[in-house]
Amino acid sequence: MRFEPSAGPTVGVEWELQLLDPVTLDLIDGIKPLMEFFPKAELVKPEYIQSCVELNTRVCDSSAAAAEDMRGTLAKALKRCEELEMGLCGAGTHPFCRRLALITPLPRYKRMAAGAGLLSHTQITFSTHVHVGLGSGDEAMHVMSQLISAVPVFIALSANSPFWRGHDTGHAAYRHRILAAARNYGIPARFDSWRSFEAFLDAATHSGALTSFKDIHWDIRPHPDFGTLELRAMDSASSLESLEALAAFARALVLKLAEADPAETARLLPLDLPHWIESENRYRAAHLGLDADFIVNPDGDRRPLREVAADLVEFCTDTACRHGDAAGLETARGRIEDGADYRRQVDVYEQTNLMRSVVESLRASLVNGIDDA
Repeated sequence: MRFEPSAGPTVGVEWELQLLDPVTLDLIDGIKPLMEFFPKAELVKPEYIQSCVELNTRVCDSSAAAAEDMRGTLAKALKRCEELEMGLCGAGTHPFCRRLALITPLPRYKRMAAGAGLLSHTQITFSTHVHVGLGSGDEAMHVMSQLISAVPVFIALSANSPFWRGHDTGHAAYRHRILAAARNYGIPARFDSWRSFEAFLDAATHSGALTSFKDIHWDIRPHPDFGTLELRAMDSASSLESLEALAAFARALVLKLAEADPAETARLLPLDLPHWIESENRYRAAHLGLDADFIVNPDGDRRPLREVAADLVEFCTDTACRHGDAAGLETARGRIEDGADYRRQVDVYEQTNLMRSVVESLRASLVNGIDDA
């Protein structure tokens, strides 16, 4: 499969939002009537489950431009949802929904559901994906192999799923525990070239493990049709401000890793950790968010994950300034100090002891900042 080079260091964002019943604030299977307003399905799309809508940006030249593009699409989606008597919010999981999901009846999703059985109806999760344009498949594999060690930072910074089926899970990003049972999920394999990735893809499709690269649900994957590296590890953001921060950090770090000498990167980010440590760091980030410890070497030495995150933001600040991502990266820097979106959910619940109040706060966060759209 050919990797189609991007026209430049572009950025695009996919944002999965929850469709809500306006009275109960539970999830509602509303994607089919909503899509009647968006028949071309370009910027507003159905997703795997019928209680989710995916909003997309166009291909943009900065995270600020992507956020502005998303602002207009979000305003339109909110307006149409209001006309259909539905609500919207952003979070990695719904705080109290207990029922099984309905699968969106599109051919690919029906095929996926047939192969997954009951898992299809229990994995009710919502995420943020960021695409960053790169010049070649080899460059994409070079960056992906380094970015794997940074995945826990993105999990922690985006953590936004502390509640599940009415329970306080004790996890900052419980979405990852729900998806852990899924096929082709989690830490990607490392490939030293695009040719080696193609060999994997050929073998996986020949064996029936995959139908196409779109069946790969790793934390990071290449998207050869778009010419991008896609970071998929993040929970759905609660606000446009959070979305821009994640997009800016993802883009700046990807572009920095593409241009930096690996020896320079290795001073901040361990690039040779055993798989068990990478898995452990990933678990710790989803469990404790930015308060987790990060294992930095095969001997088991640790650093606070918050410090690792702050160092990585500083590492890619010059790149962010050159590519128009400085404002969003500064927001990310502030979130490292103040805490990710999940903390706001937990604070509301501790104040009210009501899951409904958590959803109300998520709805309010989503509409903040779009009045001028």
